[in-house]
Amino acid sequence: MSTRFGSGAIALGICAVILGAPAGAGAQEPRLVGRLPDAPRLQVNEILDAAHEAGLPTEPLVDRALEGVAKGAVPNMIVAAVLRLRGELGLARDAFGVTASAAELTAGASALRAGATRGNLARLRQLRPEHPLTVPAGVLADLVAAGVPIETGLDAVLALADGAADADYVAFRRNVERDIALGASPVAAVGVRLRAVADAALNSVGGTGGTGSTPRKRKP
Repeated sequence: MSTRFGSGAIALGICAVILGAPAGAGAQEPRLVGRLPDAPRLQVNEILDAAHEAGLPTEPLVDRALEGVAKGAVPNMIVAAVLRLRGELGLARDAFGVTASAAELTAGASALRAGATRGNLARLRQLRPEHPLTVPAGVLADLVAAGVPIETGLDAVLALADGAADADYVAFRRNVERDIALGASPVAAVGVRLRAVADAALNSVGGTGGTGSTPRKRKP
C-alpha cells in the first residue's frame, strides 16, 4: 500500500477550512487516540501544541495525520508529514502576514509543497495587499498538480495578481486544465490563456494597441 500522502491538487477545498478548538498545552487530540500508537501520537500532539503556541492553525495538522492513517502510512512518516506541514504553515504566515487566515495559510502551505518559495508567496502578498490569497495560492498548487512547471505556474499567478478577482483565477485554472485534457502541453495552455486574459483586458478598455479608435458599444 502506498504511503505517500499530503500531495496533489487541493481543488480549492481549502477555502472551506474551519478551525476546530485549538489544542492547549499538553492537550491530547482525541481523534488520534486508538488510531496511532502511543509514541507517535504523543509526538503529533507535541507538534500540535507547538503550532498552537506559535499561533498557527492546528486543524490542518490533525487532518494530515488522519490522512496518513487512512492511507496506511507508517507512523514515523505520519509524524514527519505533520512536522513538515507545521513548517510550511509557519513559512506561509511569515510571507502572508500575521493576519492571514487559516485558509490562506493552508493554501500557502500547498503552494510551498508544489515548489513555491517564501519569497514567491511574499511577492503575491505584495501584489494583492487588500485581497485574500487563498484562491491564488490554491490555483498555483492546482496548476502544478495538472502538470504545469512551477516556474510557469508562478509567472501566471503573479501576472494575474494585480487585477484578477478570485473568480478570474478559478476560470483561468479551469481553462488551463481543460486545454491540457484536450491535448495541449501545460506550458502552451498557460500561455494561450494568459494571452486571452490580456486580450480581454484590452477589449474591456476599448484599446487595440493604442490606436485611439473609439470603442464599440457592447450589447447588455
